[in-house]
Amino acid sequence: MAEPVKVRRLTEDEGRKLQRIVRRGTTSAVRFRRAMIVLASAGGNTVPVIARLVQADEDTVRDVVHRFNEIGMASLDPRWAGGRPRLLSRDDEDFVATTAATRPTALGRPFTRWSIRKLAAYLRNVHGRVIRIGREALRALLARRGITFQRTKTWKESNDPDFDAKLNRIEDVVDRFPDRVFAFDEFGPLGIRPTAGAGWAPVGHPDRLPATYRRTHGVTYFHGCYSVGDDTLWGVNHRRKGITNTWAALRSIRKARPDGAPIYVILDNLSAHLNWRIRRWARRHRVELCFTPTYASWANPIEAHFGPLRQFAIANSNHPNHTVQTRALHTYLRWRNTHTRDPDLLAAQRRERARVRSEKGVRYGGRPLTQAA
Repeated sequence: MAEPVKVRRLTEDEGRKLQRIVRRGTTSAVRFRRAMIVLASAGGNTVPVIARLVQADEDTVRDVVHRFNEIGMASLDPRWAGGRPRLLSRDDEDFVATTAATRPTALGRPFTRWSIRKLAAYLRNVHGRVIRIGREALRALLARRGITFQRTKTWKESNDPDFDAKLNRIEDVVDRFPDRVFAFDEFGPLGIRPTAGAGWAPVGHPDRLPATYRRTHGVTYFHGCYSVGDDTLWGVNHRRKGITNTWAALRSIRKARPDGAPIYVILDNLSAHLNWRIRRWARRHRVELCFTPTYASWANPIEAHFGPLRQFAIANSNHPNHTVQTRALHTYLRWRNTHTRDPDLLAAQRRERARVRSEKGVRYGGRPLTQAA
């Protein structure tokens, strides 16, 4: 029997980037959908479930997963071909990419970042090597090499000594007991303000939302619960995160399997989740709390489902108050849970078929099965 298609284990950096794309969105619909596919696969979702989530063909999902396993984050970007042959050699292009990714101060220039004009001028006058390239050609070359103009950001590396053990446990319960695995997380804050989005409109006449500067409604948090086996998402809105609301969510999850058999809940390391009273309640009611590693909340399977929630229920909205906003969220959830198996949702057919397949005998964490056992 063939191994199920599954993405390899994500690195911390990959997990953070995918989570940011899914939660905050991107200008590229292709990147957003592919990131959602990868994150959902890393969360233990099967190919049919992911296909329904992103409204794509199952073969598209498999191709995205296989390509990500082969080349990583570069697989999220669409590829185009055409145009005249490049005039620069591969070695010249490598030199340009390396120079662009190097701080100007390290090369003796008195500024902290390159502009396209400054970089092109430096390449024309660099000692021992002259590379003549126009600004637009330089911009295209950097884009091909995956080098873009970005804001400098800080980052955190997981210092969790049980990083691998926690990921292994999450993988194990998702693979062995999918019908008894649930994911829980908070989504928000959700404020009352016009939220930008996108939609069809006549050319030059986009929908407009009013600007607001005085916001007195406060915020709420969506406490979401996702059943991995049933592919069902539900939740409620609360004014704040806290032990009481987390406890109520866990009780609702326990009621979803009233037979009393053990269940497994995947959640992050928020302090409200680690409370001793919640841990004691979980032990008494046969609920195993599977915590994601520190700074690795992307390992929670529910993360892939928050992207569509934001895109289809929050973006492009202007709710007058939290009551209306909550009603809209619940309306979307009912629609989503009713149409999970509707074949009409499989609307998007892939444009090309990538003929790459992952190496057999390797778990999605990237290690041979014999070593991972």
